[in-house]
Amino acid sequence: MKLCFASNNEHKLTEIRRAVGKEIQLLSLNDIKCFDELPETRDTLEGNSLQKAEYVFSHYNIPCFADDTGLEVEALQGAPGVFSARYAGAQRNSEDNINLLLQNLTAETNRRAQFRTVITLVGLTPEPCFFEGIIRGDIINERRGTAGFGYDPVFVPHGHTRTFAEMSLDEKNQMSHRARAVNKLIDYLTNFRSTL
Repeated sequence: MKLCFASNNEHKLTEIRRAVGKEIQLLSLNDIKCFDELPETRDTLEGNSLQKAEYVFSHYNIPCFADDTGLEVEALQGAPGVFSARYAGAQRNSEDNINLLLQNLTAETNRRAQFRTVITLVGLTPEPCFFEGIIRGDIINERRGTAGFGYDPVFVPHGHTRTFAEMSLDEKNQMSHRARAVNKLIDYLTNFRSTL
């Protein structure tokens, strides 16, 4: 089965390719020669992931899934949420985003947060399919670790003492928000293929 993942983010592609295995040929935007800036103008994770997947399917005629992920911090009323990638500005700089997050949490004792990923699959069925993955944890006061990307250096999942950035990709993939959403997608695709 060929599917396009509406991304050229190498970190995400590596995570998802490892998760889906060899049963599914996962194509990137580069692979299908899509060099367009995908629209992300909605105000929810669900809306953005649907918008991206529908764009690729309608323009390139290949079943596609897209994801959108947000870090939702309890003390900040769910911010940065859908704006996580551009929290500190349109240039999408992870260091600036983390600096702003830590600055905004300076006086907060409640450090509870969750990563939430929504994956939307378009093109296999008449209606889009949504898959959600959540992992809860806490935001720590300073960066730890060099692996991962985004907010990984300051996020410690509940039940663990290390940040995502201190874990190997395999360790992170066993529990991460994206892995949980991807696993739901894979279960769906496995069942879908068995009905063909």
